[in-house]
Amino acid sequence: MPRRSPAVLTRLAGAAAVLATLAAPVAAPVAAQAADDATPGAAISHVQTVDGGLDVLVSVPAGSDVDLASVAMTIDGVEADATAQQASGSDAVRRTTVLAIDTSNSMRGARFDAAKQAAETFLDSVPDDVYVGIVSFAGDVTTAQTPTLDHEAARSVLDSLTLSRETRLYDGVLSAITVAGTEGQRNLLVLSDGADTTDTRLSSVLDAVRRSDTLVDVISLDTAGAATNPDLEELAKAGDGAVIPATSDALRAAFADEADALQRQILVTAPLPAGLTSTEATVAVTLPTATGTLEADAFATVAKAAATSAPLAVPTIDAGGRSLPSWALYAGVLALGAGLVGVLMLLVPRPPPPMSAADRVTAYTASTAGIGAERPHLRIDTDQALTQAKDAAATMLRRNRDLESRIARRLDAAGSELKPAEWLLLHVGIFLGVGLIGVLLAAGNIVLGVFVILLGAIMPWVVLVVRGSRRRRKFDSVLPDTLQLMSGALAAGLSLQQAVDTIVKEGSDPIASEFRRVLVETRLGVPVEIALDGVAERFGSKDFEWVVMAIRIQRQVGGNLAELLDTVAATMREREYMRRQVASLSAEGRLSAWVLGLLPPLFLLYLVVTQRSYVEPLFTDPRGWFMLAFAGLWLGIGVFWMSRLVKVEV
Repeated sequence: MPRRSPAVLTRLAGAAAVLATLAAPVAAPVAAQAADDATPGAAISHVQTVDGGLDVLVSVPAGSDVDLASVAMTIDGVEADATAQQASGSDAVRRTTVLAIDTSNSMRGARFDAAKQAAETFLDSVPDDVYVGIVSFAGDVTTAQTPTLDHEAARSVLDSLTLSRETRLYDGVLSAITVAGTEGQRNLLVLSDGADTTDTRLSSVLDAVRRSDTLVDVISLDTAGAATNPDLEELAKAGDGAVIPATSDALRAAFADEADALQRQILVTAPLPAGLTSTEATVAVTLPTATGTLEADAFATVAKAAATSAPLAVPTIDAGGRSLPSWALYAGVLALGAGLVGVLMLLVPRPPPPMSAADRVTAYTASTAGIGAERPHLRIDTDQALTQAKDAAATMLRRNRDLESRIARRLDAAGSELKPAEWLLLHVGIFLGVGLIGVLLAAGNIVLGVFVILLGAIMPWVVLVVRGSRRRRKFDSVLPDTLQLMSGALAAGLSLQQAVDTIVKEGSDPIASEFRRVLVETRLGVPVEIALDGVAERFGSKDFEWVVMAIRIQRQVGGNLAELLDTVAATMREREYMRRQVASLSAEGRLSAWVLGLLPPLFLLYLVVTQRSYVEPLFTDPRGWFMLAFAGLWLGIGVFWMSRLVKVEV
């Protein structure tokens, strides 16, 4: 498909003259004079390679009486034996025109009626051998009619078009390019009165127009005498066309001129000159008329004809295989994830099989004698591999003491028996696994992929925090009963360590597990007050700090510890009662804070999903950015003060 030269828009020049006459009667003499002074030339609209030659479609200006017998053609300056005929009388080159019609609500009334009448005028005037398709675009893009020679069927489709909201102009152009196909000359005639209201990028539409070599003309409704939309100009420029401003009254003339331009096309056929070896060449056509000679040229591809007339020794490469299907990428990622899971499973330590007394004696004897006992079955030492991995993680943590201590505190608060190095390995495994799942689910969506990867990074920390907070609340809830049990044990004559042992046996988790740790530490020589301080630090419990303080004072100065613990337990129950009463009284305020804080962003998210065009200026216009920042600032201030008002320290 050749690209049209600057002097080839003959049919557009005629249309502009007609439209200027209809849209601005006062300027009619000037417009007519300009049209008389201009001398539009011919234009090569399409070049098609055939076996041994070329078929060339040439558009000529209105009123040109071409002497078909005297038409001449040169290819790379070499004259070819050309023959010419009216394109309407030949089916050598398929000609397709797709009407892309705006059916948004802005076309309501006389505009839409004028648009349908103009399209019917086009169907009345277009040659019978031109395939005509219709695409409508508004809130949705619809292929109302695939390209057909049945112009009556296309006319009935025009009568059934209805209006709706929004203007999906760019999507409509992309759909029309697809509907036009890839064969022969393809023309796209776009009728619109407004700009695109979707998030489709103009650059992607322009690239699609250039790749398809589709000729695109845009009729911009109700812009006669006004500045033309620059996006429409870019769209027409990419399709080697032009933007034709028109009023509702001038639409029929614009469509009729488009049909006449197809009616006036000349089909020039010529064989390739002997000895031509180029795959691309300059094709020039000379068309004698009664008033002068019209000339048109274009740089076009003649690869098929050159290969037929003068075969070239072009090496070919045999692929020798099949291309991968689209699902192969996802299957590869899935296989990689399955392999990673398998490696992690291999690293999980397996308990050794039970050994008999004879086997233990044999193993001990062999180890002391320095003789390695032969194993009947060799297998991968997963324990050693896991130990090496944990050693590597521990080495990294030793270089960052703060991270190791922070992980250790979180693990202790959550009641996990994992060591920091083991938890770090588990965290890395979860991150990699969730990352692979994110790649599969994202399917090219960068935002979704990054979100899932970040979720895999923070999810283990969130789990630790949630488990720690639940464990802390349960500790606080059972602490008064625990102190009551300890007080009863002390009143029965047991020592403090015996009372702790009673709690370990009779209490429930997490109290029982934590006091078991206290008992173990005291047996290793740690003072009981320091061991109990560790419990208070791990849970961050102020109430238990007071208990430890009372125990420390009693051990230093003496006193009735059982009675003291009873008093502390009663105080804790009163504070818990007061805390629940305050929570009940402030529930309405807290709920209001949640509702008022979440309602604006959630409603904005709902509008982004359902009415994106309505809120899009907030994200694309600097004034919208300022409004979002201002609203977010005041919303944050309001949420902060409401949270302070409903939060009561007990």
